[in-house]
Amino acid sequence: MSQQQEQLSARQERLKQQQSELVQLRETRRATLATLNREYKTQTQKIQARRKEHQQLEQNLKRVEEVLAQQARIAEEARRKAQEQARAQQQAAAAAKAQQRQAASETEPAEPRPTTAVASASTSSSFAAQRGRLPWPINGALLARYGEQRGGDARMTWDGVLIQASVGTPVKAIHAGRVVFADWLRGAGLLVIVDHGNGYLSLYGHNQTLLRTAGDVVRVGDPIATVGNSGGQEQAALYFAIRHQGRPSDPAQWCHAQG
Repeated sequence: MSQQQEQLSARQERLKQQQSELVQLRETRRATLATLNREYKTQTQKIQARRKEHQQLEQNLKRVEEVLAQQARIAEEARRKAQEQARAQQQAAAAAKAQQRQAASETEPAEPRPTTAVASASTSSSFAAQRGRLPWPINGALLARYGEQRGGDARMTWDGVLIQASVGTPVKAIHAGRVVFADWLRGAGLLVIVDHGNGYLSLYGHNQTLLRTAGDVVRVGDPIATVGNSGGQEQAALYFAIRHQGRPSDPAQWCHAQG
């Protein structure tokens, strides 16, 4: 009888121990689920914040491009009117000279005049003509490539590249143009946008400092900013993008291999 009681007591003790372990496992599971839920919410909030920043960046870029397109239309219209006016003046001057020559020919014989061929050549090279031959704005490893998934969100992809570099590294213009934006922009930090004409833009973001202001004319290789991590970037890197007529284009298709 005493042996049976001891066995029963041992079973009860093991049962209590198992119940205690089960309670601990449940508490651990509950804590783990709570942690995962918080992490999921945090990750979801980060993804939503990135989406919002990306949308705002796209909207701001569209506004910039719309303004540039409007300015280009105004400039083209002014150029066309100036050409028409110059053509009219040339025609009037030519008509006046013809009348003078006709009047002179009636009084004295005309002398033969040698003709001089005039050739014009443009020394400037358009942005489009430099496809595949443009320099990179900095040298460094690509942390993110064009078209890759961005921030763990399958709905967002990189519309440019992210180039790793040390803080303070000079960022250089990849082609001649005019700075049309140099300021803070949500989602890109301190951003420089250079207009290269014919709808081509190059963008340089997450900078530490800006070395140019809107309206400045730059040449290829001119320093325009320094590398940083502004705008929420976790590490020092340059966001670099090329756009044409409002559409992003792969920078790797435009810039030659780094040496």
